Amino acid sequence: MNENLSLNGKSETADTLQKPTRTAKSLTALVVFCCFLTIMAEGYDLGIYGAVMSSLLTDKSLGLSPVQAGLIGSYALIGMIIGNVVVGSLSDLIGRKWTLITCIGIFSITMGLSAMAASPEMLGFIRFAGGIALGGAMPIATTLTIEYAPVRRRSLMNAIMFSGYPLGGVLGALASLFFLNDYGWRFLFWLGLSPIVLVPFLIWKLPESLNFLVARNRKQEAEAICKKYQIDLPTIHQVENTKDSKNKLGAIGFLFSKPYLRTTTFFWVTFFMGLLLVYGLSAWLPKMMVQAGYPLGSSLSLLLMLNFTAIFGALGAGAAADRWGSKRVISIAYFAAAISIALLSLKPPTFLLYPLIGIAGIGSTGILIILNAYLTKYFPTHARSTALGWASGVGRIGASCGPILGGLLLAWKVDFSVNFYIFSLAALIASISILLVPVEKDRLI
Repeated sequence: MNENLSLNGKSETADTLQKPTRTAKSLTALVVFCCFLTIMAEGYDLGIYGAVMSSLLTDKSLGLSPVQAGLIGSYALIGMIIGNVVVGSLSDLIGRKWTLITCIGIFSITMGLSAMAASPEMLGFIRFAGGIALGGAMPIATTLTIEYAPVRRRSLMNAIMFSGYPLGGVLGALASLFFLNDYGWRFLFWLGLSPIVLVPFLIWKLPESLNFLVARNRKQEAEAICKKYQIDLPTIHQVENTKDSKNKLGAIGFLFSKPYLRTTTFFWVTFFMGLLLVYGLSAWLPKMMVQAGYPLGSSLSLLLMLNFTAIFGALGAGAAADRWGSKRVISIAYFAAAISIALLSLKPPTFLLYPLIGIAGIGSTGILIILNAYLTKYFPTHARSTALGWASGVGRIGASCGPILGGLLLAWKVDFSVNFYIFSLAALIASISILLVPVEKDRLI
């Protein structure tokens, strides 16, 4: 995907930016909305597992141990690693639009199948299969959003689109508060089947990637989209990759070249710890709070707070990053999260508890969006997608470790405060490692 494309189909630099037409703006809004709904469904899918964890552990029909529950929580994340690679190749064959629609259909269906799981093995396999589709949907949603957004608004549009993820977590926490006690965990997985209704809407409304259409010589379809929204058709040379980007080994070698080795290393450490923090907290926060002596209803409210603050935190952090620099904002956010999570081990009073959870939400899920944008702007165009893909892959390994780690800590019956200290340490390491990335001016293209 060429980062130099704009809505008017012309290569843009700082000196030649053009304002999109009102119709082009409506196209941006449409694409962002469709991708927002997709990511929101993904946020519910991944977040609901943590919300029902306590109920799963007490379900005698499954007989789950904490370690098994942690492993099952990680299976979806392991599937996402595979999905990032496999589904990306599939999208080059059938297009971004149809790959995204296929992913939504698959992970929605696997939610329904999870509701019918009769054994831990079956639940784990289904979650793994759904994870492959989840892993494919996120980068495609990002690609479409970036392609159809004006250059100067790409970070904002991407932040708005990704705010759907914590919103999905909010919906999962709310559904758990209202339905978990009366209807059980299976009902909440059945609710996860509902995004299947988006498929007809996306078939009808979501445009295919213009880059894909032009690269595949499907010029007539591309021209129809451009005519409808009054934008110019990108030319072949605009969608072709550079010689360096075609040579994957060359791009990978670039990441490990002497000028960028330190950069790559500390971005990877930050991504690993950042995603371990996000998915570890999402999976185990309610159970950790129950273990600390809070009732389940209160613990689910805290999960709701964690995701709710991430929505506004991401938008606020994006504005702050534009003003004061991404690296500084990311480091401060992770450091604040480290302090707040450590303080949770002291069982603070309610008037402090919710603000501390809110800070943790901003410094985990919320700041992750800014971290992705920072890496994207840091690397030059020909190595950008490779850098983000590899960092995300390393991050997914950390993400899969989060639920497993929480399960092991519970199984070992360590003091409840140790759970908080472990995740606090992950945030602290992320805060330090991002500071060790060499200073580099954000790139416009």
